[in-house]
Amino acid sequence: MNNVIKRPRRLRDHENLRALVQETRVSTADLIQPLFAVHGQDIKREIPGMPGQYHFSVDRIGAEAKELEALGIKAVLLFGLPEIKDAAASQAFAEEGIVQQAVRAIRKEAPHMLVMTDVCLCQYTDHGHCGMVEEGRILNDVSLSVLAKTALSHARAGAHVVAPSDMMDGRVAAIRETLDAHDFQHVSIMSYSVKYASAFYNPFRNAVASAPQFGDRKTYQMDPANRQEALRESALDIEEGADILMVKPALSYLDIIRDVKNHFSMPLGAYHVSGEYAMVKAAVAAGLLDNDKVMVEILTSIKRAGADLILTYFAREMAQYLKRE
Repeated sequence: MNNVIKRPRRLRDHENLRALVQETRVSTADLIQPLFAVHGQDIKREIPGMPGQYHFSVDRIGAEAKELEALGIKAVLLFGLPEIKDAAASQAFAEEGIVQQAVRAIRKEAPHMLVMTDVCLCQYTDHGHCGMVEEGRILNDVSLSVLAKTALSHARAGAHVVAPSDMMDGRVAAIRETLDAHDFQHVSIMSYSVKYASAFYNPFRNAVASAPQFGDRKTYQMDPANRQEALRESALDIEEGADILMVKPALSYLDIIRDVKNHFSMPLGAYHVSGEYAMVKAAVAAGLLDNDKVMVEILTSIKRAGADLILTYFAREMAQYLKRE
């Protein structure tokens, strides 16, 4: 018997058998589609560098959410492009701010859709940084009240989940305390717990005009070389009241996703970011890759690494693919 050939290929011999023993599957319930809201009327404008992604005016974003819902997608993550940017990020927390309007529109037209909102200041500040600035320095503690006020305004508009992405120390605690003090104990926090200072964000920054006007974000976003720091950041966010953790980017940080999942029994999201998406689309346009095969492989790898939720610009396409298959 010792000379008998071991034959793992037997389980690969038939497509139905391969399906029966498949260990990891991506479903529409895993996917979160980012959406970009802009001021104006009847706007659906493709975002340069991000084929298949659009700026939507408030009057059209609800219909988009309804279409996503029909495909089986359960959640969207909202970003907004304000008409006015200033040092105080005043449009981030304005009652009639672009995200606040978009939340209400989606809640009205797609009432079963889970609405998540990105809580950051970079899109709303004239300097493009994620916190308040004084003499070229990003002020951590001063920024917390502005971030908390922004999260509260999103909750008042109807957001189910707020997602702070700024990477200021203590922002989860500040947001949780503010939400609870105003009777929004039911609103969850999905924290960008592990957000690296990545080169893969450029298409997104172009999409929301949020590139920093001076310096970079390395004083608050994490060094891509650091692994243990991801666990420290995650532990702090759990202690402060985060309900869901997130690693961003996803594809270049699959090891970090697995580390965080192994160490913490918390729901874990992973953000497959704009640059990772744009690279695939550029290669597909050049005839080098098959869009659907690569999309499925990438999203499967992210889930296999340990992500429970996948924020991806491929969400709509993946849902359509799953429906066809």
